[in-house]
Amino acid sequence: METNKELDLFLTGPLFFDIVFTGLRSDPRPGTEVWADGMGSLPGGIANLAVAATRLGLRTGLAAGFGDDAYGAWAWSLLERQERIDLSRSRTFPGWHSAVTVSIARHEDRSMITHGHPIPISQGELVGTPPPSRAVVAELLSPGGEAPWWVQSEASQALVFAAVGWDPTEKWDSAALDDLRLCHAFLPNHVEAMAYTRTGSAGEALRALCDLVPLAIVTKGAGGAIAVDSTTGESASVPSLKVNAVDPTGAGDVFAAAMVVGTLDQWPLEQRLLFASLCSALAVQHFGGSLASPGWGDISDWWSATKKQANRNAESQDIARRYGFLEELIAQKSRETVRRAEATFGLLTEAEQHSLA
Repeated sequence: METNKELDLFLTGPLFFDIVFTGLRSDPRPGTEVWADGMGSLPGGIANLAVAATRLGLRTGLAAGFGDDAYGAWAWSLLERQERIDLSRSRTFPGWHSAVTVSIARHEDRSMITHGHPIPISQGELVGTPPPSRAVVAELLSPGGEAPWWVQSEASQALVFAAVGWDPTEKWDSAALDDLRLCHAFLPNHVEAMAYTRTGSAGEALRALCDLVPLAIVTKGAGGAIAVDSTTGESASVPSLKVNAVDPTGAGDVFAAAMVVGTLDQWPLEQRLLFASLCSALAVQHFGGSLASPGWGDISDWWSATKKQANRNAESQDIARRYGFLEELIAQKSRETVRRAEATFGLLTEAEQHSLA
């Protein structure tokens, strides 16, 4: 793999070996056995974002800790050989086993059971001096109270796209947003945005965040997404696409990766939101988090099908009209016809089958 080129995106975070069950006819209860219609095994955690980004054509680097077990070796092979992610900042730790998550997708959401241990070294030590990159996606709150590793990236002019997770204390301390002044973008969901800004609606939360960060985006699940980009003076609101959601794991990561793509390429804000919503909608129709992430081949397939349906009803016509900008983009991305892969824990990755055309 080439590592001498500047990265488009650099990431770090915890990695998991995910086992996902879908199609349960009932919820598991003590003393019973429930059969699932579908199962997948795949790298999870930060891998969801890394795979989503590289599938969309971003040169992506990842610093993560890998266990020295079969799970870790398989995940490394899949991410490096099949997905072509730069793992030069990642490390395998002897005697440290991979964190494992069992995810049950049901009721358009998922429940998870995880076992793992903290990485043997600090996040800052793992990353070192961040490599040159055009953008980073990072959590506002660092583990263990460390200084944010990405501050060094901010100093080197990388665009910082910030995320924030669920606050288990539910105190939603607004001080957590202090470092937004160092960021280019913030991508919370509406629950997180309202809680941190002490507002009563997604719109009010967005207006409050506009004072803190140049590009503020609030996702609303089935309600779509809203955003304001003060660098361009644009605001936009887009609806979500109606799909049969099988597994929502990683949908937010896919959305974030798509927003990075559009922002780096300087697309209009509405197009960025529409594209990110489409990529998320394509992902949740398949189980498996990272490996459900769409590539440009999947996007091209969807656009071809959408154009064929455009004359059937007013709703289909409206979708085709809104996404008309894809025609030119797909022509530009014709060589990047990567498609999603099967979520299967195999002896060998399917690198040749799923690599770039």
